[in-house]
Amino acid sequence: MNRIKLLLLGLAVAALAGCQKTTVAPVDAAVSPGVHQLPTHAQPKLATIPLYVGPEVLNAELAITPDEEETGMMYRTNIQDSDAMIFVLPYPQQASFWMYHCPESISAAYITPDGVIAEIHHLEREDTNAVVSATGNILYVLETSDGWFDRHHVTTGMAIQTDRGSLAQTFTRH
Repeated sequence: MNRIKLLLLGLAVAALAGCQKTTVAPVDAAVSPGVHQLPTHAQPKLATIPLYVGPEVLNAELAITPDEEETGMMYRTNIQDSDAMIFVLPYPQQASFWMYHCPESISAAYITPDGVIAEIHHLEREDTNAVVSATGNILYVLETSDGWFDRHHVTTGMAIQTDRGSLAQTFTRH
């Protein structure tokens, strides 16, 4: 019975994403064999793409694969003003990110399928409470250093572009 409770608790935690987008829970494999473990260290810097955010340019890391999305900015320290990571969700949804094993606070923009910033949130370091979007129409999440959007006068309603055009044109999956 305790294994079932642990598994259900793990699944509930897995429903919440965070500093990384994740669909797995921090459950002990010895207790629940076959359950994928969360990352235990920071991932190397990922490939980047220039993002045009209002008057600013960010070279954002691309969290594309499930492992890259799952790890996100976990365990990263010394996040600089120029550091950013963009997540491309599989479909428009109510985004939910948390800060499990994230030693530094960050800011996150929840972005609609047309590339417009719908919400900007502060995500407090090591906070495992999910920050859930107000809308179910979020397809992208852009994580930056804490306070970056305020410091650079980037607000909701602004569209994000790439060298290829809109986020939809850039990331449309064929």
